[in-house]
Amino acid sequence: MPRKLVWIESQEFLGFSCPERGWMFKLSGELDGESLDKMKRKYEAQRDKEFAAHVRDKHPRATRPKTE
Repeated sequence: MPRKLVWIESQEFLGFSCPERGWMFKLSGELDGESLDKMKRKYEAQRDKEFAAHVRDKHPRATRPKTE
């Protein structure tokens, strides 16, 4: 089943999450930028990178069976 990135709003968390595995995106560092647009791009890039790593870690690529 493919993982999904969804927006969660609750008392405990406000942000992006993958509900199938309980992964939640937590921004590391501050969003320093010259403009709101640059800060948004930095946030999205970090979110997408961490989500991709989350999906890859949970579903490593299958290896080919050894043939003799």
